Amino acid sequence: MKKSILFISCEEAHNICDKSQYGEATGWERVKLGIRLCWCKVTRAYTKKNNKLTDVINNSKIDCLDDSELKKIKQSFEKELSN
Repeated sequence: MKKSILFISCEEAHNICDKSQYGEATGWERVKLGIRLCWCKVTRAYTKKNNKLTDVINNSKIDCLDDSELKKIKQSFEKELSN
């Protein structure tokens, strides 16, 4: 079976969707994804959920440990392991 230039599988569309979220998709990949999104409900749903997840993560207000705190925890952990 000959592979189509414009029409891609759902799996490939999901991969391109993930890549486009991080700005790694090429222009041609985005065109093929756009064509797939026109007629595939599954890919549209995946893209919608993926966009929502990205927005939630980007807008979250999570406080992470800074490097000095992380080093102190590692040092105390290593000290306890050596005892």
